[in-house]
Amino acid sequence: MDRTINLIEYVPPILADTKEFKAICAAENAEIERLRTAYLNLFADQFIQTATENGISRLEKIMGIVPKGTDTLEIRRFRLLARKQEKLPYTKWTLPEQLAALCGDDGYSLNIDHSARKIIVRVALGVKGMYDAVELLLLKQRPTNMVIDLSLLYNQNKTLHPFTNAQLSAYTNKQLRNEVIS
Repeated sequence: MDRTINLIEYVPPILADTKEFKAICAAENAEIERLRTAYLNLFADQFIQTATENGISRLEKIMGIVPKGTDTLEIRRFRLLARKQEKLPYTKWTLPEQLAALCGDDGYSLNIDHSARKIIVRVALGVKGMYDAVELLLLKQRPTNMVIDLSLLYNQNKTLHPFTNAQLSAYTNKQLRNEVIS
């Protein structure tokens, strides 16, 4: 929907050649373009997926979410989507759906141990920015008689096995454990 605004095209040809109308239209073109941009942003801010920084900030205030200083716009957007995703009733069938919506299908592992009364969730390193949102989701949805065991799904030997020692030597032990290696 890219469109160049040029008001001189709407002025009668006899007036369009005058210096005054050219100057007036040039000045007003910039104002009309700012209005158009504001209108498009206002429309985009109605939806979380397309919201601008201003729209995300407004929605966070409405939902009572305080963003961290290190959060990117995408993480803030995911946090809003997670809050909007919450739906009743909370069941063991809806939990995987909501975790998948937050982290993606491969971004988590879930194990519910009924005998130990424990919900075990591991968040993949690739979506570790969603860790707090997953924790909030679990705290809201868990039954009161169950304990949450939540942590990151750290790299394991089988994850690092395809790489040679020379490739892995470029990383520290902390990086090998805590970061996505590709």
